[in-house]
Amino acid sequence: MSLKIIVLAKQVPDTRNVGKDAMKADGTINRAALPAIFNPEDLNALEQALRLKDAHPGSTVTILTMGPGRAAEIIREGLYRGADNGYLLTDRAFAGADTLATSYALAMAIRKIKQYDVIIGGRQAIDGDTAQVGPQVAEKLGLTQITYAEAIEKVENGRITVKRHIDGGIETVEGPLPIVITVNGSAATCRPRNAKFVQKYKHAKTITEKQQGNLDYTGLYDTRDYLNLVEWSVADVEGDMKQCGLSGSPTKVKAIQNIVFQAKENKTISATDKEIENLMVELLENHTIG
Repeated sequence: MSLKIIVLAKQVPDTRNVGKDAMKADGTINRAALPAIFNPEDLNALEQALRLKDAHPGSTVTILTMGPGRAAEIIREGLYRGADNGYLLTDRAFAGADTLATSYALAMAIRKIKQYDVIIGGRQAIDGDTAQVGPQVAEKLGLTQITYAEAIEKVENGRITVKRHIDGGIETVEGPLPIVITVNGSAATCRPRNAKFVQKYKHAKTITEKQQGNLDYTGLYDTRDYLNLVEWSVADVEGDMKQCGLSGSPTKVKAIQNIVFQAKENKTISATDKEIENLMVELLENHTIG
């Protein structure tokens, strides 16, 4: 059976390389100091989607992302790896969204897309680490969900079988389609870009990008529809402004502190049992461990 697969993906600041300039004086993230990347666990989710597509001829993979105009790069990255199309949710009204407002916007967009069998995303984004958006999307759509997925084993007879990580081991579960699945970072890494797809989609742009960018390739967009990336606003997905962005976000961050750990001293010990025991006692006493 062919499948309609939607991948929820996010462009995030690379918080794995945080330095002293990562925060502004007011405690907010200095995004200019951090490169924007494809959220790592969303790449793991994309790989699972592409494997489903490989296993079920005729299946399609759609990237759905929300963010400023530059987040269209996430769609292109998905296309370079084997996705078929994508949608960018971008509107000033979406700005400042917490997980509740984000999941609302994504759910409204998915309803507009209409056709879907599997909705798949990373367990969490590295800029928030909440692991809430996927389950909230499932709740808003009234769908079954499977979390902490390591691998999708098979899809047959309208049901999907998934191997998931739990404390102390692995379990295999199944659920009915349509379904929402969130994927761990320990799942298979995403395949690299395909050179043919890069050549095919390198000029794919949203309407905003076309208005702001190089006009040398204007003629391509009339003859190659796959280069026209879809851009949706709150009005396009028939969203309620009160449930979007800051107005729809009950989470309020009161303060953010930028803490950079720096080693002030070091100690060299030998591999003797006595010295290792003394080190463990010291670490326990100052609550570094335990």
